[in-house]
Amino acid sequence: MKPTIYDIAREAGVSATTVSKVINNKGRISEKTRKKIMEIIDKLHYQPNVLASAMKGKSTYTIALLIPDAANPIYAQYLKYIEEYGQEFGFSVVMCSTGSDPEKEAKHITLLKQKRVDGFIIASVFKNEPVLRQLIEEETPLVLISLHRSELPVGSVAGDDYLGGYIATEHLLSLGHCRIGIIAQEETVSGTERVRGYEKALINAGIELDKNLIRTTTDLTIEGAQLCAHELLASGQRPTAIFGCNDTLAIGAMLAAKELGIKLPDELSVIGFDNTVMCKIVEPQLSSIAIPIHEMGRQAMGLLIQQIEQKDNMKQRISLLPELVVRQSTTRLNDSNKI
Repeated sequence: MKPTIYDIAREAGVSATTVSKVINNKGRISEKTRKKIMEIIDKLHYQPNVLASAMKGKSTYTIALLIPDAANPIYAQYLKYIEEYGQEFGFSVVMCSTGSDPEKEAKHITLLKQKRVDGFIIASVFKNEPVLRQLIEEETPLVLISLHRSELPVGSVAGDDYLGGYIATEHLLSLGHCRIGIIAQEETVSGTERVRGYEKALINAGIELDKNLIRTTTDLTIEGAQLCAHELLASGQRPTAIFGCNDTLAIGAMLAAKELGIKLPDELSVIGFDNTVMCKIVEPQLSSIAIPIHEMGRQAMGLLIQQIEQKDNMKQRISLLPELVVRQSTTRLNDSNKI
């Protein structure tokens, strides 16, 4: 027979109400009592009936994380820290990949609402505008991560993509590179902002923008990035450096260079964005722009919990500062390679 809340209360020597408060993270309970109850819960393998709670209009202590691309390791990092912080407050996380498909986005939202999740964290991109606006109109607890939508009343946490793009380009400029190619995700806020930062850094350096050095793609696979990089590297005046607006795009550029017999980093420097685990397993190791992912996850989950518990209806927009992480894929331009 499954243990009940009353079994836990009996063994802990407290009331069922006290146990309920600990499970639901409500009220003022001493740390000693809370710890004792949690130990008994673990020992008895107690699991609350979340479906029954949902039917009664109570919290299910489940939130949904929607991501556009399960193949990009940055989203595994988002999940890790969102889940880590959520567990401190008794929340579990279910992650769904939409493939940036508006129909899949709508289906996932409908299914998750049926399962009575308490709120949503949407990462990076969400193309189904009517569904997004409906969530906002229904006042569903909702936070965007790695995406700001200043025109909508919704809380968000993101790195400063514009500044990150500027820093990445400035790093390449400091190494003597003037012909800098860029590969960015098409039709996304983050991609647009990273390209804007790239352009601003070039302008500030007195370098005329060359639109032929800018490539955008909806294919965010390594193979898609390779195709873009081949186009850049096959031109008459190929770039001496490439900025991939995420690490997957940057690694695709590195592979394209190797296929063409271009030496990294002596003949081509490459920098990425996100500073994922992939940066350390490629050869040469990839320089990248790091966003404080741990802090992003903590802030996003914190904003969502405040909404769920109706403690704060302020739609905060939090921007976090990026940092340059230099590895072996970027180096000073040799005089012989200058164009």
